[in-house]
Amino acid sequence: MTDQPHSEVTVRRARAADVPGLVASSAALFAEDAGTRDPGVDVSWPLRHGAERFVEDVEDPGRLLLVAEHGGEVVGHLSGTVADGSSKRPVKVATLVALYVRPAHRRTRTGARLVKAFVAWAKERGAEEAEVSAYAENPDAIRFYERHGFAARTLTLGLPLT
Repeated sequence: MTDQPHSEVTVRRARAADVPGLVASSAALFAEDAGTRDPGVDVSWPLRHGAERFVEDVEDPGRLLLVAEHGGEVVGHLSGTVADGSSKRPVKVATLVALYVRPAHRRTRTGARLVKAFVAWAKERGAEEAEVSAYAENPDAIRFYERHGFAARTLTLGLPLT
């Protein structure tokens, strides 16, 4: 936990100048989450492709890319999308794609502020539901999302074939 009050962390839309910080934040997320829970994920992806992807996301009005900034440094991020429903499931859904807050800034409500901004953005775009995925082996993430109103709806089971 940081000794800095959460009010010193600014949550805002990402800008092109934030891309290096976003790459570092995404690389930390991949290493900490997928890197310890899913051997099929290429944990080097953010370092090799993240900058290009984040530049696209910053410029795409249909995507949400937020940064949590402290002292001019990116200490967390959130990315999200909204998609129209289909004929099978005609519900407009907002997807929280990724969320990461550096360990030193956890338990300061930074993650909660990122989620709150995501939910407000989704509602502004007419989303009727929001969803997020978390690894079953990450109970801290599951509890975090449950505290913010998300509830288990489906379960995806995996079977490694190698």
